[in-house]
Amino acid sequence: MNNQFQGSYVALVTPFTDSGELDESTLVRLANRQIEAGIDGLVPCGTTGESVTLDDNEYQRVMRLTIEASAGRVPVICGAGGNNTRKVIHMAQTAQHLGADAILSVSPSYNKPTQEGIYAHYAAIAAATDIPIILYNVPGRTGSNISAETTLRLADIPNIVAIKEASGNLGQVMEILRRRPQGFSVLSGDDALTLPMLAAGADGVISVIANQIPDEWSRLVHFALRGDFQSARELHYKYLQLMNLNFVEANPVPVKTTMAMMGLLSERVRLPLCEISAANRERLRTELIALDLLKEREMVAGLL
Repeated sequence: MNNQFQGSYVALVTPFTDSGELDESTLVRLANRQIEAGIDGLVPCGTTGESVTLDDNEYQRVMRLTIEASAGRVPVICGAGGNNTRKVIHMAQTAQHLGADAILSVSPSYNKPTQEGIYAHYAAIAAATDIPIILYNVPGRTGSNISAETTLRLADIPNIVAIKEASGNLGQVMEILRRRPQGFSVLSGDDALTLPMLAAGADGVISVIANQIPDEWSRLVHFALRGDFQSARELHYKYLQLMNLNFVEANPVPVKTTMAMMGLLSERVRLPLCEISAANRERLRTELIALDLLKEREMVAGLL
């Protein structure tokens, strides 16, 4: 099966300055860091990128800067989802115009559409654009699930090419894998379930932890894709605690906190997200030290 999207993709954070503005130079630096570490693709303007807090100009700027930074070295999959179908169509058309390789489109939240409504939503987006579309199923955030049957119906639409599955339901994932059409990719949307999903036949992951460890995470994914599950398991269990701690508070608060500790960006997030609690900050710091991910100066500062 020759699937278009395979490997380790990063759900890229959106860096802000301490005053809360878009930090363009850091965004470009983070994109280059990912590519140089061997990531297979960049996914800006998703949940981890705080897309719902970006205004239209910022949204387009993040997309443009990421696409320019990639310069064709890896695919750029831009987040373009929401619960207003007409607005999502406009976002998808904008991403296509800017040169994105695909869009990642989360299923509608709050409206509580039926399965038929979810199908019609994605079918309308697909009919209005030529860009490849990756479905995103994350019931914990949207309040509704894209069923396996709906996913498989949508997979028959030519430019709906993949799904990011974050339902946590491995039975549902395996039903999609069992019946998917040729060329339709299944990507993990949950870092901690990536290894079992790859073992079941999934094609890759759109990852949060890749923001912190793009090189090691890419190694884990490619070990599993090559069938070297012993090597993949070693990395999985090495980083499992960090995967879990990345969701100890709302994503991307923990991952930005750790990246700030690593000297990569300001930990600034936008309201209604806020600074991580002191207790969870210490848990994250302790884990980074255990994994040797903190610079020496940061370790010393944390002990003072």
